[in-house]
Amino acid sequence: MISASDRLQYVHSDIRGPLYQEALRMESEGTSVLKLNTGNPGRFGFKLPNSVRQALALHIDEAVPYCDVRGMRDARNVICTYHIGRGLQGIMPNDVFICNGVSEAASMIMSALIGTGDEILLPSPCYSLWSNNTYLSGGKPVFYRCDPQNAWNPDIDDIRSKITDKTKAILVINPNNPTGAVYSHETLVAIANIAREHHLVILADEIYDRLVMDGLRHESLGAVAPDVPCVTFNGLSKSHIICGFRCGWMVFSGPKGELDAVKNGVMKLASMRLCGNSLTQLVIPAALVDSESTQEMLIPGGRLFEQRRATTEGLDKIEGVSYIENKAAFYLFPALDQKLFDFENAQDFAMKFLHEYHVLVIPGNGFDWNEDLRFRIVMLPEPEVLTKAMNDLKHFLNHHRV
Repeated sequence: MISASDRLQYVHSDIRGPLYQEALRMESEGTSVLKLNTGNPGRFGFKLPNSVRQALALHIDEAVPYCDVRGMRDARNVICTYHIGRGLQGIMPNDVFICNGVSEAASMIMSALIGTGDEILLPSPCYSLWSNNTYLSGGKPVFYRCDPQNAWNPDIDDIRSKITDKTKAILVINPNNPTGAVYSHETLVAIANIAREHHLVILADEIYDRLVMDGLRHESLGAVAPDVPCVTFNGLSKSHIICGFRCGWMVFSGPKGELDAVKNGVMKLASMRLCGNSLTQLVIPAALVDSESTQEMLIPGGRLFEQRRATTEGLDKIEGVSYIENKAAFYLFPALDQKLFDFENAQDFAMKFLHEYHVLVIPGNGFDWNEDLRFRIVMLPEPEVLTKAMNDLKHFLNHHRV
């Protein structure tokens, strides 16, 4: 048998991994499974905004030829204006690269920035896209702790303790996946100070910046640290319900010329794939000026707000479950008091919940979190569906108490 690349050794995709495959097997045998594993709003009845639909219909012929490898100029102009409005300084349209989702952008930046043996600081818990791309680039992920006792803000002392002479960058996912946290200004300033002191590149994954609730204000880390080399990642998949369009981008900011070599590397990679999907780029200008359709989901009566309410009210009724309410996105990362239950670990809990009550959630270790038994809930079904799922969780846990 021909062996696979050794760089795949630690790559894992738990969101679509063994638990998901088991759910598919169960469905093939006629069992209905509630999939709370992936943030895919279109699967739960969320509709394409009219602004996106109209932009696609009116401009479709413009997407026939290859476009600029960095992306369509009109789209990059609007993206640039958007991020200037978010506080990024000194950026131009040529600092923007439009990609087939943030997933491709992450792959490109890691290939261009992280060399063999380089270390990158990643949060724990962490969305596995970033750790996987670290492994594939030949780098080493070093996880810093986010603190559930501090609303999931990163532990600044832990970050400092993890820096070595091989550390090249720090990733910040804010708003966070899987916790739904929005980081405080003080936390962002402290991270900026560390990056400045140790000459680290900041990678700021901010794709949920338009999905913030409860009157909170999201701050872009590149705006907090204008004198630090930074790459900011964003896209339309979640805010405008177009996950399948694969529409994401990255923006280079910071001291002039500091990231030129990395940007040139990204240009090489972008050229290799000719261009991003130009059909989806057509909708960017219309989408980024349409904030109304997104805001409607986040206020009382809006779907995301009411789905969070249904989930948390259900969890409040279960002894042995604790959580920190999310302030953005549609994820919750609850904990089980393991001494009250007979589960060996988070994986055992998730598999038994799937088999016994046909609900799919992802265990915390799938997000590189191993301190306690946690799992991620994707709060995208209608409120009544989530209410039933939380009631099923209550009955399930009652059957497994010790």
